[in-house]
Amino acid sequence: MDPKSQRVKLNDGHFIPVLGFGTYAPEELWCTFLRPELVQPALEKSLKNLQLDYVDLYIIHSPVSLKPGNRFVPKDESGKLIFDSVDLCHTWEALEKCKDAGLTKSIGVSNFNHKQLEKILNKPGLKYKPVCNQVECHPYLNQSKLLEFCKSHDIVLVAYAALGSQLSSEWVNQNHPVLLEDPVLCAIAKKHKQTPALVALRYQVQRGVVVLAKSFNKKRIKENMQVFDFELTPEDMKAIDGLNRNIRYYDFQQSTGHPEYPFSEEY
Repeated sequence: MDPKSQRVKLNDGHFIPVLGFGTYAPEELWCTFLRPELVQPALEKSLKNLQLDYVDLYIIHSPVSLKPGNRFVPKDESGKLIFDSVDLCHTWEALEKCKDAGLTKSIGVSNFNHKQLEKILNKPGLKYKPVCNQVECHPYLNQSKLLEFCKSHDIVLVAYAALGSQLSSEWVNQNHPVLLEDPVLCAIAKKHKQTPALVALRYQVQRGVVVLAKSFNKKRIKENMQVFDFELTPEDMKAIDGLNRNIRYYDFQQSTGHPEYPFSEEY
């Protein structure tokens, strides 16, 4: 990735924006649709709702499958999630067919660790590699090992929660420190006359990470684009690397009770 550029070339020849998605149209395959026979119909339904002929990117939202049905998040009487048993290699083959059918330009995954990625990469008869792996990634969870693994296989790491998260949600751990109040980030921001948020975003860009920085606020969108107007020094990057604490704001494992959702290890 060229930090001065605003897009990254994927392993299938297509491009993805470095920051946010803008007019780029991605779509996620939800956890209740991982059975191979449900994959393409789910995408076709989404395309109809979006009034599109195809999407730029179609990704598996999670390596953990939930029971298919009418409920978005299926739970039993005690409130626990109802899981399904699906071979991810078969799900991936269904995504490959969606790409061949022209329903999506690129296909990728989300919340996969390196072992789950290897399962896809080592699949006999693999036609297309995942172009990306979308995971929680920020200075408190820098995913350095997973980033290295993805780079070695020409897979782009896409960061969500790049600014941490203080959202009120059952998925979000409210007890973690506020990333953008970190004194190291704030000191680097003051030095560069930027905001801590822009420093956190620039950190990812210089590491070769694509950043999801969704916002409906025009002022915030304009501010985010300033990430291309400055550069962090090697000393800045090293200092931010040192903030890694393996903190997950989105504590899916605790919320779902599933030991492998999304990761049972750092990468």
